[in-house]
Amino acid sequence: MTMADTLTRQQRSFCMSQIKAKGTVPELCVRGLVHSLGFRFRLHRRQLAGCPDLVFPKLHAVIFVHGCFWHSHRCRRGRKPKSNVCYWTEKLMRNAARDRANLRKLRRDGWRVLVVWECQTNNTEKLRSNVLRFLEWDRGEEMRHSP
Repeated sequence: MTMADTLTRQQRSFCMSQIKAKGTVPELCVRGLVHSLGFRFRLHRRQLAGCPDLVFPKLHAVIFVHGCFWHSHRCRRGRKPKSNVCYWTEKLMRNAARDRANLRKLRRDGWRVLVVWECQTNNTEKLRSNVLRFLEWDRGEEMRHSP
């Protein structure tokens, strides 16, 4: 048995319309961290598959900052709603399938990809370490291949 939505159709529509795709708190957190590490980036390049949140053209790398709910992360925040189960199951499955296809396309085109989950922005030190390792990968490769 599913619980009925407590909001009217118009109220629910308004609430959903207020959810942002760009400039979210987790995204701003990652952007601030990356900037503080001395890296510069471009935002939301629509010509790339999935419109990555941060694009590093010289490093040929991109970072996606995914909301746990919207992209079906397996954490506390990624749980499916208990109302309108059929709709949400299909919606979140489509989101996850689209994400996988976008990541495959980017990797096929030679881009390195890092996905940062919303819940990972809570642990700043671990996030800093992961992002730094990802972005400095090219520098390490260059050093190993130089005479």
